[in-house]
Amino acid sequence: MNNFVQRHQESVTGILSGFDRLLFRGTLRMLASVAGMMRYLWATQMLLKEFGDWSEHLTEQVKQTSSQVARDSGRPIVYLNNASTRKEDLARSIAERDGIERGLVCVLTALEPCWSYDIYRNRAKRKLELVARQRKCLHLYHYHVHSQFGLMHARLQTWLPFNIKVCLNGREWLSRQMDQAGIGYVKRDNCFTRVSDVPGAQALLDSQLRADWPGMLDSIRRSIHPAHETMLGANPLDYYWSVDQSEWATDTMFRNRKSLADVYPRLIHQGMTTLGSRDVMRFLGRRVPSHGGIHGRFDGEVLTDLKQRPEGMRLKHQVNQNSVKMYDKQESVLRVETTINNTAGFKVYRTVEGKPNGKLEYRQLRKGIADLHRRAEVSQACNDRYLESMAAVETSQTLAELTGPLCRATTWKGKRVRALQLLGGGDGDLLALISRGQFIVNGFRNRDLREVLYPHKRSNLTETRRQSGAVTRKLRLLRAHGLIKKVPHTHRYLLTDKGQLVATTLQAAKAANPNQLLTSAA
Repeated sequence: MNNFVQRHQESVTGILSGFDRLLFRGTLRMLASVAGMMRYLWATQMLLKEFGDWSEHLTEQVKQTSSQVARDSGRPIVYLNNASTRKEDLARSIAERDGIERGLVCVLTALEPCWSYDIYRNRAKRKLELVARQRKCLHLYHYHVHSQFGLMHARLQTWLPFNIKVCLNGREWLSRQMDQAGIGYVKRDNCFTRVSDVPGAQALLDSQLRADWPGMLDSIRRSIHPAHETMLGANPLDYYWSVDQSEWATDTMFRNRKSLADVYPRLIHQGMTTLGSRDVMRFLGRRVPSHGGIHGRFDGEVLTDLKQRPEGMRLKHQVNQNSVKMYDKQESVLRVETTINNTAGFKVYRTVEGKPNGKLEYRQLRKGIADLHRRAEVSQACNDRYLESMAAVETSQTLAELTGPLCRATTWKGKRVRALQLLGGGDGDLLALISRGQFIVNGFRNRDLREVLYPHKRSNLTETRRQSGAVTRKLRLLRAHGLIKKVPHTHRYLLTDKGQLVATTLQAAKAANPNQLLTSAA
């Protein structure tokens, strides 16, 4: 149980962590690049001047067989000429209208941008060339009420390279798992406000990671793209499945709306005022130096925004294409959710692809479903870091009650220790430093603080010893007042619960203007 749940355990009925939205991509890897496509054409003795007629024939075959699935089932095929139409809402309305509880709901078709091929007449070289271009083609959206996943959809691109996208929801899947297991629950939208057996539900969520993903995704592919087995003749290709986007949600279920409403405004304030760019990058697995900015080779933006959405007030922190966000769903569920679109920067301990007996090393996290378990691990770690940073928000003590004892001298190990100077002195700055996101999670050592406090001083042995001694005295001061603790058998320190609470309160007080302070006092 994390510190946040421990702090609010009287108001919390349970916590569930698992996949929310999952977007898979199916790719014919040989046909997914110009070089691969050329190798395939060479292997099948296909001339470039014949490519246009051949690809059009394949496209027509894909359209006819995929649409026939809907005609055979008696389900509607609807062409959408408005890009703003919400496809899932339309599919849900059709399912409700026709009473569809299982099977195909409808096929929605739309002309959308895609990546495909074209033949270019290179006049300078006096030859034809195969080129990749952004184009527009017809896409077929098959919406199903799946027996295992619930409402889901699969999108088929009708032009080469015939990419497939499958979108499903882990919470929809969980509801069907709990139905089979006899676990009672109250579900609103895509979250659960009540679960009768939280450990049992969590075990079911964990089992999703052990599913036969290739088998399940290939089964969905066969239902929407029946022409695949025969359309390429004697040269069939298998689809490679990867994860385009994953959302991993940690839902903390509060007893009622009031319990969450009492704490949520302070959580929002904490996230907006005390979490900096370095904290967000650390949450999302980015390397952050102990001093001197974000990272010398980081090319991107760290963004934070606050929006009022139908499901609640949402606070979102984004690093390039990945994000961590917090919002109050259905007014009694606190959701922290990590979304990963770009796996660069995350590591997994594995061999080189294609060499199962090769050397194990930390290598880049792949998008393929082989690394789905590791994606879940890093997403959960991000959610844990975020909740840990929120653990010290709630307190009924005033600022004077909280800091008063710290501003008086104390005794530690039989020796007098001076009072802390939290507002006007360096002690408050030091406390703010060690309450950064990376130090909250991993702790800190004497050398970590030296690198931050003395970044520009070239250190010889004498200077290093002097700096180390100065930091040791600072740490001794914080330990004496109960703000930090030493990790046994290490040289590492962690903030205590009291230290986190004091640091958070001081930062919030420094960020507030006089009007806000007067309003809070009233």
